[in-house]
Amino acid sequence: MLQAFEGIYRNGVIELLEVPENIYESRVVITFLAAPSIPRSPTFIQFGMFAGSHQSTEADFEIAEFQGDTDDELDWS
Repeated sequence: MLQAFEGIYRNGVIELLEVPENIYESRVVITFLAAPSIPRSPTFIQFGMFAGSHQSTEADFEIAEFQGDTDDELDWS
């Protein structure tokens, strides 16, 4: 007889939300349901955020600075 139980998969472990009765050992089939999407807040890069052997300098940020797009027909002056 097939039985279905709801559970949660987290970090490689399945946690059952209900304990099955009279089942001490059994083969299982796991089906992952579509998880609702989690809205994410915008993330901004900040100076020194990615620490490592090479730290970002002001010159790095000046190179990456947006200079305007001449093809967008906007006045960037």
